[in-house]
Amino acid sequence: MATDETKVLQESYPMNGGDGKVSYARNSFAQRTSVDASKKFISEAIADLLDTELNPILDSSNRFQIADLGCASGPNTFYAVQNIIDAIDRKYSMIKHQKSQALEYQVFFNDHVNNDFNTLFRSLPSPRRYFPVGVPGSFYGRLFPKDSIHLMHSSNSLNWLSRVPKDVGDINSPVWNGDSIYCTGTVKEVVEAYSSQYKKDMNNFLNARALELVAGGLLVLVLGGVPNGVSLNQTGIGKDYEIIGSCLVDMANKGLISKEKVKSFNLPLYYSSPNEIEKLIEDNGSFSIERMETFPGKGKLIYNSQMWTMIVRAALEAIIRNHFGNEMVEELFGYYSKKHMDNVSIFNGDDVISLLHLNIVLKRKN
Repeated sequence: MATDETKVLQESYPMNGGDGKVSYARNSFAQRTSVDASKKFISEAIADLLDTELNPILDSSNRFQIADLGCASGPNTFYAVQNIIDAIDRKYSMIKHQKSQALEYQVFFNDHVNNDFNTLFRSLPSPRRYFPVGVPGSFYGRLFPKDSIHLMHSSNSLNWLSRVPKDVGDINSPVWNGDSIYCTGTVKEVVEAYSSQYKKDMNNFLNARALELVAGGLLVLVLGGVPNGVSLNQTGIGKDYEIIGSCLVDMANKGLISKEKVKSFNLPLYYSSPNEIEKLIEDNGSFSIERMETFPGKGKLIYNSQMWTMIVRAALEAIIRNHFGNEMVEELFGYYSKKHMDNVSIFNGDDVISLLHLNIVLKRKN
Protein backbone atom coordinates (compact mmCIF):
# COMPACT_ATOMS: atom_id res chain seq x y z
CA MET A 1 0.00 0.00 0.00
CA ALA A 2 1.34 3.46 -0.88
CA THR A 3 2.24 5.79 1.93
CA ASP A 4 0.98 9.36 2.12
CA GLU A 5 4.41 10.43 0.87
CA THR A 6 4.35 8.28 -2.25
CA LYS A 7 0.66 8.18 -3.18
CA VAL A 8 -0.13 10.83 -5.79
CA LEU A 9 -3.30 10.97 -7.83
CA GLN A 10 -2.74 12.74 -11.11
CA GLU A 11 -3.63 12.70 -14.77
CA SER A 12 -1.00 10.91 -16.85
CA TYR A 13 -0.70 11.45 -20.58
CA PRO A 14 2.80 10.50 -21.76
CA MET A 15 4.60 11.54 -24.90
CA ASN A 16 3.96 9.30 -27.92
CA GLY A 17 5.88 6.06 -27.45
CA GLY A 18 7.68 3.80 -29.88
CA ASP A 19 10.03 4.95 -32.60
CA GLY A 20 7.54 5.47 -35.43
CA LYS A 21 6.97 8.59 -37.48
CA VAL A 22 4.80 10.32 -34.85
CA SER A 23 6.82 9.16 -31.83
CA TYR A 24 8.41 11.52 -29.34
CA ALA A 25 11.72 9.71 -29.84
CA ARG A 26 11.76 10.90 -33.46
CA ASN A 27 10.09 14.28 -32.92
CA SER A 28 11.69 15.87 -29.88
CA PHE A 29 14.44 17.96 -31.44
CA ALA A 30 12.66 21.15 -30.37
CA GLN A 31 13.05 20.02 -26.76
CA ARG A 32 16.68 19.13 -27.54
CA THR A 33 17.39 22.83 -27.97
CA SER A 34 16.71 23.35 -24.25
CA VAL A 35 19.14 20.59 -23.34
CA ASP A 36 21.83 22.08 -25.57
CA ALA A 37 21.16 25.64 -24.40
CA SER A 38 21.52 24.65 -20.74
CA LYS A 39 24.71 22.58 -21.14
CA LYS A 40 27.21 25.36 -20.35
CA PHE A 41 25.08 26.66 -17.47
CA ILE A 42 24.84 23.22 -15.86
CA SER A 43 28.53 22.43 -16.38
CA GLU A 44 29.58 25.68 -14.72
CA ALA A 45 27.12 25.16 -11.87
CA ILE A 46 28.52 21.69 -11.15
CA ALA A 47 32.08 23.01 -11.29
CA ASP A 48 31.31 25.81 -8.84
CA LEU A 49 28.59 24.42 -6.59
CA LEU A 50 28.97 20.64 -6.25
CA ASP A 51 30.56 20.11 -2.86
CA THR A 52 32.86 17.09 -3.10
CA GLU A 53 33.84 17.31 0.56
CA LEU A 54 30.32 17.23 1.91
CA ASN A 55 29.42 14.11 3.86
CA PRO A 56 27.49 12.08 2.70
CA ILE A 57 27.77 13.50 -0.84
CA LEU A 58 29.70 10.30 -1.61
CA ASP A 59 29.71 7.18 0.49
CA SER A 60 32.56 4.70 0.75
CA SER A 61 31.47 2.96 -2.46
CA ASN A 62 32.15 6.08 -4.57
CA ARG A 63 28.67 5.70 -6.00
CA PHE A 64 27.23 8.92 -7.41
CA GLN A 65 23.46 8.83 -7.94
CA ILE A 66 21.73 11.01 -10.53
CA ALA A 67 18.01 11.24 -11.33
CA ASP A 68 16.46 12.64 -14.50
CA LEU A 69 12.83 13.53 -13.83
CA GLY A 70 10.48 13.47 -16.82
CA CYS A 71 12.75 11.43 -19.08
CA ALA A 72 10.07 10.48 -21.68
CA SER A 73 11.21 7.80 -24.15
CA GLY A 74 14.51 9.40 -25.18
CA PRO A 75 16.84 10.43 -26.64
CA ASN A 76 17.14 13.87 -25.00
CA THR A 77 17.47 12.39 -21.52
CA PHE A 78 20.65 10.59 -22.60
CA TYR A 79 22.24 13.83 -23.84
CA ALA A 80 21.36 15.61 -20.60
CA VAL A 81 22.71 12.80 -18.42
CA GLN A 82 25.97 12.58 -20.39
CA ASN A 83 26.47 16.35 -20.08
CA ILE A 84 26.04 16.04 -16.31
CA ILE A 85 28.43 13.10 -15.98
CA ASP A 86 31.06 14.86 -18.10
CA ALA A 87 30.82 17.91 -15.84
CA ILE A 88 31.13 15.80 -12.67
CA ASP A 89 34.15 14.00 -14.13
CA ARG A 90 35.81 17.34 -14.82
CA LYS A 91 35.04 18.49 -11.28
CA TYR A 92 36.66 15.43 -9.70
CA SER A 93 39.61 15.39 -12.09
CA MET A 94 40.66 18.76 -10.64
CA ILE A 95 40.80 17.30 -7.11
CA LYS A 96 44.12 15.60 -6.50
CA HIS A 97 42.94 13.12 -3.91
CA GLN A 98 39.98 11.98 -6.00
CA LYS A 99 39.98 10.12 -9.28
CA SER A 100 36.94 10.64 -11.44
CA GLN A 101 37.45 7.18 -12.93
CA ALA A 102 36.72 5.73 -9.48
CA LEU A 103 33.21 7.15 -9.43
CA GLU A 104 30.43 4.74 -10.28
CA TYR A 105 27.34 6.44 -11.63
CA GLN A 106 23.83 5.16 -11.15
CA VAL A 107 21.21 7.04 -13.17
CA PHE A 108 17.50 6.86 -12.41
CA PHE A 109 15.23 7.61 -15.36
CA ASN A 110 11.81 8.73 -14.13
CA ASP A 111 8.50 9.36 -15.84
CA HIS A 112 4.82 8.41 -15.53
CA VAL A 113 3.97 4.75 -15.12
CA ASN A 114 2.62 4.56 -18.68
CA ASN A 115 5.68 6.16 -20.24
CA ASP A 116 7.31 4.00 -22.92
CA PHE A 117 10.23 2.73 -20.86
CA ASN A 118 10.73 -0.15 -23.32
CA THR A 119 11.72 2.23 -26.11
CA LEU A 120 13.82 4.23 -23.65
CA PHE A 121 15.89 1.25 -22.54
CA ARG A 122 16.15 -0.25 -26.01
CA SER A 123 17.81 2.97 -27.15
CA LEU A 124 20.28 3.32 -24.28
CA PRO A 125 23.68 4.46 -25.57
CA SER A 126 26.46 1.90 -25.60
CA PRO A 127 29.07 2.02 -24.22
CA ARG A 128 27.98 4.16 -21.27
CA ARG A 129 29.47 5.23 -17.96
CA TYR A 130 26.44 4.53 -15.77
CA PHE A 131 24.08 1.87 -14.48
CA PRO A 132 20.53 2.77 -15.63
CA VAL A 133 17.38 2.25 -13.57
CA GLY A 134 13.77 3.01 -14.51
CA VAL A 135 11.59 4.70 -11.88
CA PRO A 136 7.90 4.92 -12.85
CA GLY A 137 5.72 7.43 -11.03
CA SER A 138 4.76 11.09 -10.83
CA PHE A 139 7.53 13.44 -9.73
CA TYR A 140 4.90 15.41 -7.85
CA GLY A 141 5.25 12.77 -5.14
CA ARG A 142 8.05 10.77 -3.52
CA LEU A 143 10.15 8.58 -5.79
CA PHE A 144 13.31 7.74 -3.83
CA PRO A 145 14.43 6.95 -0.27
CA LYS A 146 15.49 9.83 1.94
CA ASP A 147 18.99 11.26 1.45
CA SER A 148 19.74 8.99 -1.50
CA ILE A 149 20.29 11.18 -4.60
CA HIS A 150 23.24 13.51 -5.17
CA LEU A 151 22.00 15.43 -8.21
CA MET A 152 18.57 15.70 -9.80
CA HIS A 153 17.77 17.17 -13.19
CA SER A 154 14.51 17.97 -14.97
CA SER A 155 14.21 19.48 -18.43
CA ASN A 156 11.05 20.37 -20.39
CA SER A 157 8.84 18.68 -17.79
CA LEU A 158 7.79 21.11 -15.08
CA ASN A 159 5.51 23.08 -17.39
CA TRP A 160 3.20 20.04 -17.22
CA LEU A 161 0.74 20.21 -14.35
CA SER A 162 -0.34 17.12 -12.44
CA ARG A 163 -3.88 17.78 -13.66
CA VAL A 164 -6.04 20.36 -15.42
CA PRO A 165 -7.11 22.86 -12.73
CA LYS A 166 -10.45 22.06 -11.20
CA ASP A 167 -13.52 23.64 -12.82
CA VAL A 168 -11.82 25.37 -15.80
CA GLY A 169 -13.55 22.82 -18.04
CA ASP A 170 -16.94 23.10 -16.32
CA ILE A 171 -19.35 25.27 -18.29
CA ASN A 172 -21.28 26.04 -15.10
CA SER A 173 -18.21 27.20 -13.18
CA PRO A 174 -17.22 30.88 -12.80
CA VAL A 175 -13.67 29.87 -13.79
CA TRP A 176 -14.78 28.10 -16.98
CA ASN A 177 -12.18 28.61 -19.71
CA GLY A 178 -14.71 28.35 -22.50
CA ASP A 179 -13.00 30.61 -25.03
CA SER A 180 -9.67 28.81 -25.07
CA ILE A 181 -7.93 25.44 -24.61
CA TYR A 182 -5.05 26.88 -22.56
CA CYS A 183 -4.27 29.51 -19.96
CA THR A 184 -3.97 32.60 -22.15
CA GLY A 185 -3.05 34.80 -19.20
CA THR A 186 -5.85 37.27 -19.93
CA VAL A 187 -8.75 35.94 -17.83
CA LYS A 188 -8.15 36.60 -14.13
CA GLU A 189 -10.15 33.68 -12.77
CA VAL A 190 -8.54 31.19 -15.14
CA VAL A 191 -5.05 32.52 -14.42
CA GLU A 192 -5.69 32.17 -10.69
CA ALA A 193 -6.88 28.57 -11.14
CA TYR A 194 -3.83 27.58 -13.18
CA SER A 195 -1.43 29.48 -10.92
CA SER A 196 -2.93 27.85 -7.83
CA GLN A 197 -2.52 24.36 -9.34
CA TYR A 198 1.05 25.18 -10.37
CA LYS A 199 1.91 26.40 -6.88
CA LYS A 200 0.47 23.25 -5.32
CA ASP A 201 2.33 21.00 -7.75
CA MET A 202 5.64 22.81 -7.34
CA ASN A 203 5.41 22.71 -3.56
CA ASN A 204 4.78 18.96 -3.74
CA PHE A 205 7.72 18.61 -6.12
CA LEU A 206 10.12 20.63 -3.97
CA ASN A 207 9.05 18.97 -0.72
CA ALA A 208 9.64 15.51 -2.20
CA ARG A 209 13.02 16.43 -3.65
CA ALA A 210 14.14 18.00 -0.35
CA LEU A 211 13.65 14.62 1.33
CA GLU A 212 15.34 12.60 -1.41
CA LEU A 213 18.44 14.69 -2.07
CA VAL A 214 21.43 14.42 0.24
CA ALA A 215 22.17 17.54 2.27
CA GLY A 216 23.81 19.99 -0.11
CA GLY A 217 22.64 18.02 -3.15
CA LEU A 218 21.84 19.92 -6.33
CA LEU A 219 18.48 20.21 -8.12
CA VAL A 220 18.80 21.48 -11.71
CA LEU A 221 15.64 22.71 -13.42
CA VAL A 222 15.28 23.63 -17.10
CA LEU A 223 11.86 24.86 -18.16
CA GLY A 224 9.99 27.36 -20.27
CA GLY A 225 8.55 30.58 -18.93
CA VAL A 226 7.05 33.91 -19.89
CA PRO A 227 8.79 37.25 -19.29
CA ASN A 228 7.55 39.16 -16.26
CA GLY A 229 4.33 40.98 -17.15
CA VAL A 230 3.74 39.02 -20.38
CA SER A 231 0.72 36.81 -21.10
CA LEU A 232 1.15 33.46 -22.83
CA ASN A 233 -1.17 34.52 -25.66
CA GLN A 234 1.48 37.07 -26.67
CA THR A 235 4.00 34.32 -27.38
CA GLY A 236 4.49 32.02 -30.34
CA ILE A 237 3.48 28.93 -28.38
CA GLY A 238 0.30 30.67 -27.26
CA LYS A 239 -0.58 31.46 -30.86
CA ASP A 240 0.12 27.83 -31.71
CA TYR A 241 -2.31 26.62 -29.03
CA GLU A 242 -4.90 28.99 -30.51
CA ILE A 243 -4.52 27.31 -33.89
CA ILE A 244 -5.14 23.92 -32.29
CA GLY A 245 -8.20 25.33 -30.53
CA SER A 246 -9.56 26.81 -33.74
CA CYS A 247 -9.14 23.45 -35.49
CA LEU A 248 -11.18 21.78 -32.75
CA VAL A 249 -13.90 24.43 -33.15
CA ASP A 250 -13.92 23.89 -36.92
CA MET A 251 -14.35 20.15 -36.45
CA ALA A 252 -17.15 20.69 -33.93
CA ASN A 253 -18.95 23.05 -36.30
CA LYS A 254 -18.80 20.33 -38.96
CA GLY A 255 -20.25 17.81 -36.55
CA LEU A 256 -17.07 15.74 -36.44
CA ILE A 257 -16.66 16.08 -32.68
CA SER A 258 -18.85 17.25 -29.82
CA LYS A 259 -19.07 20.98 -29.16
CA GLU A 260 -19.43 20.20 -25.45
CA LYS A 261 -16.18 18.25 -25.57
CA VAL A 262 -14.41 21.23 -27.14
CA LYS A 263 -15.79 23.59 -24.51
CA SER A 264 -14.47 21.38 -21.72
CA PHE A 265 -11.00 20.72 -23.16
CA ASN A 266 -7.98 22.36 -21.53
CA LEU A 267 -4.26 21.69 -21.72
CA PRO A 268 -2.53 20.93 -18.38
CA LEU A 269 0.32 23.31 -19.19
CA TYR A 270 1.50 26.39 -17.33
CA TYR A 271 4.38 28.79 -17.97
CA SER A 272 5.42 30.85 -14.99
CA SER A 273 7.34 34.11 -14.97
CA PRO A 274 10.81 34.34 -13.37
CA ASN A 275 9.36 36.41 -10.52
CA GLU A 276 6.63 33.85 -9.87
CA ILE A 277 8.87 30.80 -9.72
CA GLU A 278 11.54 32.60 -7.70
CA LYS A 279 8.99 33.59 -5.06
CA LEU A 280 7.51 30.11 -5.02
CA ILE A 281 10.92 28.53 -4.35
CA GLU A 282 11.74 31.06 -1.66
CA ASP A 283 8.37 30.63 0.04
CA ASN A 284 8.78 26.84 0.01
CA GLY A 285 11.98 27.21 2.01
CA SER A 286 13.56 23.82 1.29
CA PHE A 287 16.18 25.07 -1.17
CA SER A 288 18.50 28.00 -1.71
CA ILE A 289 18.56 29.46 -5.22
CA GLU A 290 22.22 29.20 -6.17
CA ARG A 291 21.86 30.34 -9.78
CA MET A 292 19.03 31.43 -12.01
CA GLU A 293 19.47 32.32 -15.66
CA THR A 294 16.83 33.50 -18.11
CA PHE A 295 17.22 34.16 -21.80
CA PRO A 296 14.85 34.34 -24.76
CA GLY A 297 14.18 31.19 -26.71
CA LYS A 298 13.43 31.15 -30.39
CA GLY A 299 10.38 33.38 -30.72
CA LYS A 300 9.62 32.20 -34.21
CA LEU A 301 8.56 28.65 -35.03
CA ILE A 302 11.28 28.05 -37.58
CA TYR A 303 10.29 24.51 -38.48
CA ASN A 304 8.18 23.84 -41.55
CA SER A 305 4.55 23.13 -40.83
CA GLN A 306 4.72 19.40 -41.50
CA MET A 307 7.70 19.01 -39.19
CA TRP A 308 6.15 21.17 -36.48
CA THR A 309 2.91 19.18 -36.68
CA MET A 310 4.87 16.03 -35.82
CA ILE A 311 6.46 17.74 -32.80
CA VAL A 312 3.10 18.96 -31.50
CA ARG A 313 1.42 15.63 -32.14
CA ALA A 314 4.15 13.68 -30.34
CA ALA A 315 3.57 15.79 -27.23
CA LEU A 316 -0.21 16.29 -27.21
CA GLU A 317 -1.77 13.29 -28.93
CA ALA A 318 -2.33 11.26 -25.74
CA ILE A 319 -4.19 14.14 -24.07
CA ILE A 320 -6.34 14.71 -27.14
CA ARG A 321 -7.13 11.01 -27.58
CA ASN A 322 -8.14 10.71 -23.94
CA HIS A 323 -10.61 13.59 -24.21
CA PHE A 324 -12.01 13.19 -27.73
CA GLY A 325 -11.37 9.54 -28.61
CA ASN A 326 -9.16 7.91 -31.22
CA GLU A 327 -11.21 8.48 -34.36
CA MET A 328 -10.61 12.21 -34.77
CA VAL A 329 -6.84 12.39 -34.27
CA GLU A 330 -5.65 11.97 -37.86
CA GLU A 331 -8.19 14.47 -39.14
CA LEU A 332 -7.37 17.00 -36.42
CA PHE A 333 -3.68 17.05 -37.20
CA GLY A 334 -4.45 17.24 -40.90
CA TYR A 335 -6.51 20.38 -40.20
CA TYR A 336 -3.77 21.68 -37.91
CA SER A 337 -0.95 21.20 -40.42
CA LYS A 338 -2.86 23.09 -43.13
CA LYS A 339 -3.95 25.90 -40.83
CA HIS A 340 -0.44 26.24 -39.45
CA MET A 341 0.93 26.51 -42.98
CA ASP A 342 -1.73 29.05 -43.98
CA ASN A 343 -1.03 31.20 -40.92
CA VAL A 344 2.71 30.77 -40.46
CA SER A 345 3.24 34.51 -40.91
CA ILE A 346 1.64 35.23 -37.52
CA PHE A 347 4.64 33.70 -35.81
CA ASN A 348 6.97 36.18 -37.48
CA GLY A 349 5.16 39.32 -36.37
CA ASP A 350 7.01 42.00 -34.43
CA ASP A 351 4.44 41.66 -31.66
CA VAL A 352 5.32 37.99 -30.99
CA ILE A 353 7.25 37.69 -27.73
CA SER A 354 9.71 34.88 -27.17
CA LEU A 355 9.21 32.36 -24.42
CA LEU A 356 12.04 32.32 -21.91
CA HIS A 357 14.44 29.52 -21.16
CA LEU A 358 14.63 29.29 -17.36
CA ASN A 359 17.72 27.54 -16.01
CA ILE A 360 17.76 27.19 -12.23
CA VAL A 361 20.15 25.49 -9.82
CA LEU A 362 18.91 24.83 -6.29
CA LYS A 363 20.79 23.42 -3.33
CA ARG A 364 19.07 21.50 -0.58
CA LYS A 365 19.35 23.30 2.73
CA ASN A 366 20.87 21.35 5.62
